[in-house]
Amino acid sequence: MIQIIPAIDLRDGAVVRLIQGDYARQVSYSWSPADAARLWSDLGARIIHVVDLDGARLGVPQGSSLRALEAIVGATDAAIEWGGGIRNAASARRALEAGAARVVLGTAAACDDDSTASMLAELAERAVIGIDARDGRVAVKGWTQLLDLTAEDLARRMVSLGARRFIYTDIAQDGMLTGPNTVALRAFSAAVEVPVIASGGVASAVHIAALAGLGIPNLEGAIVGKALYDGATDYAGLVAAAGTPLGSLQEVSNA
Repeated sequence: MIQIIPAIDLRDGAVVRLIQGDYARQVSYSWSPADAARLWSDLGARIIHVVDLDGARLGVPQGSSLRALEAIVGATDAAIEWGGGIRNAASARRALEAGAARVVLGTAAACDDDSTASMLAELAERAVIGIDARDGRVAVKGWTQLLDLTAEDLARRMVSLGARRFIYTDIAQDGMLTGPNTVALRAFSAAVEVPVIASGGVASAVHIAALAGLGIPNLEGAIVGKALYDGATDYAGLVAAAGTPLGSLQEVSNA
């Protein structure tokens, strides 16, 4: 069954969304990070995906976002999955000390095998490899730079270094509410045997049902952001479409 994972994107400590990863196309919301986290937790979310957009672009977690992380952790019992600027062990530890249950390694994974292997060995289940792709090519540094590397090739390389879980984001679909790129997701998931979380494009229960209907054995969850904030869908409806009972989602391992 697919876990529904609400997203909170942060910029200057506030809740926002970017359209297709474009920092110039920002939508801001009036909710505080803690209020957003409390809402999703009250509705049954056991994992919340939080991204420090400033950290992703600048290469280091930002103080305003880490303070928001602490507020989020204080407002909810949900496990917090944290990404953005985690490019070395020190940054990962800062996020974990602030209360994150697991951290997402993105640019570091694509650009530094030695550092990534070391972090994967140290963090184990508390590390997730985030692979973001545009037209099949890996994007890094807050989606501002494309590499001559396919998402599948990077995923296989990361598994060889010890990766235990992936988040796959199709940038072209992110924030567009037009549905996930199921062709790309199927190809990516087939490249690895470890759990994969889909991100980008989910806007309705129909989209979640379509993901569930793919029958991908290692598809663990789907991250949903803009559609929830804009009212295009509701959390309970997505959970029902995924066949996952409210309040009984798999807990994040803190090992």
